[in-house]
Amino acid sequence: MKPEKMKVAVLAGGISRERDVSLRSGAAVAKALRSVGVKVLEVDVKERGVKVPQGTDICFLCLHGTYGEDGEIQAELEAAQMPFTGSGSVASALAFDKLKAKEALVGAGVPMAESMAWRRDHDWKPPYVCKPVADGSSFGVYLVREEKEVAAVKKSVEKWKGTMMIERLVEGTEMTVGILGEMALPVVEIRPAKGFYDYQNKYTVGATQYLCPAPIPKEKAEELQSIARSAHQALGCEVLSRVDLILDAEGKTTVLEVNTLPGMTDLSLLPKAGRTAGIDFASLCLKILELSWEKTKKGVVK
Repeated sequence: MKPEKMKVAVLAGGISRERDVSLRSGAAVAKALRSVGVKVLEVDVKERGVKVPQGTDICFLCLHGTYGEDGEIQAELEAAQMPFTGSGSVASALAFDKLKAKEALVGAGVPMAESMAWRRDHDWKPPYVCKPVADGSSFGVYLVREEKEVAAVKKSVEKWKGTMMIERLVEGTEMTVGILGEMALPVVEIRPAKGFYDYQNKYTVGATQYLCPAPIPKEKAEELQSIARSAHQALGCEVLSRVDLILDAEGKTTVLEVNTLPGMTDLSLLPKAGRTAGIDFASLCLKILELSWEKTKKGVVK
């Protein structure tokens, strides 16, 4: 079935901390699909056990975080034999758990920073990062650069609801590579005006400069794209993802994480990379539908 002929339910909102961002992604996708004649039903997901409108051919997932990217809603849709965009439940759950994902990525030869589950009695010396094992949009991320910051961060980490991890801080330039099907999109360089690329810098207009294509040599860009594809494949991801990386001063690349349902707002990076590759936003949404439908037809939904 061609995407233009599909009846598409755009699922957005959700129950995670990223609800507002998800609603913005959903609205942007719905508008884009309608602009090319697709029949769209917008579903505001407010609780588990989502009810898909009758007659829906496929769900376009614009959900983030818990009950969005963690494999739970994917498993529900798989059980209902309802096609949906993006990776299946197994790959989604694996990618969402940063410690389990790291184990799989390291096993596949993907360069990662040293990390472990956070313990109050850890003996790591700064610099390092404390962050949730399963969350997104840089919520709950604490940078510890000096010994005097350790006590305050420990108190903040102990108040966090959910498992935390500790990771060696890798300094450098943050890059991201979108994956669409088998294609790695142009590399995006991320330059926050101040601080690191946290929630405020991600979603505040003008807070961060994005350079696409990234101003790096062609060979280095191809290397980053190759590493991103390897990370996507190592986790079993399908259709789309966004792989975040750090390029240090010596030219060494470290993968930070793989996002299975990247943002689709006006400020989001996958659409920016798509435009640089000559794929406008509506065409990007149609391609995601097409690839997801093909995945379903082949019976490879996991």
